[in-house]
Amino acid sequence: MDALEAIMTRRSIRRYKEGKIPEETITTLLKAAMAAPSAHNKQPWRFIVVDDPNILSKVPEYHPYSKMLPNASHAIVVLGDTHVQETDFWVHDCSAATENLLIAAHDLGQRAVWLGDHPHEDRIEETKKLFGVPDHVVPLCIVSLGYPQEPKPPRENYDPAKIHRNHW
Repeated sequence: MDALEAIMTRRSIRRYKEGKIPEETITTLLKAAMAAPSAHNKQPWRFIVVDDPNILSKVPEYHPYSKMLPNASHAIVVLGDTHVQETDFWVHDCSAATENLLIAAHDLGQRAVWLGDHPHEDRIEETKKLFGVPDHVVPLCIVSLGYPQEPKPPRENYDPAKIHRNHW
């Protein structure tokens, strides 16, 4: 699959087949995430790889959009280290890393969902508590990963009405 095909056909998938994603694939996904652009090359991203079903089942207790996690192969918590990137650029950097991870997962046959924590303080605090995250590290999102139970057709989101040229 080429890059444009991966971008244009990627969809959020919430229903997974049984089966664990191999560790070498998880490593490849993390390498793709860390290949993202980063303001001043600070690379503030940090990741927690979660494959324990007991832990995955605790996230839906506080995160309203994470009901698929108990059936996921893995989740990857994407976090920003504010000691490394003191400005809010950590949000941009970690978002770029998350998008790379999503596209790479699609290319490799897995499917994923971006579950936002930031800027919801309650979700941030619960994620920090569940995963033992230090104060200077902020959860941006949790990415749910698994093998798709069913295909979803691509969407066409292109809308020329949202495009302005040279000025508003």
